[in-house]
Amino acid sequence: MNTDDREDTTMYKVVVNHEEQYSIFPMYLENPLGWRDAGKSGPKPECLAFVKEVWTDMRPLSLRKKMEESAAQK
Repeated sequence: MNTDDREDTTMYKVVVNHEEQYSIFPMYLENPLGWRDAGKSGPKPECLAFVKEVWTDMRPLSLRKKMEESAAQK
């Protein structure tokens, strides 16, 4: 049996970093350094759907702030 044929039974959690970038990470592992829980956990498809719903602007927070500052100066 190919590993692609097996069902993924891993439970995941959605994590977010200081730049408001999202990812998913297995529940049984500690968050990577610099990442915190975003408040959603469950099967991979549910976590990915949550990320798709909440992460609507892919630009890092620092870039968004710079662009807002630049627009305000004009």
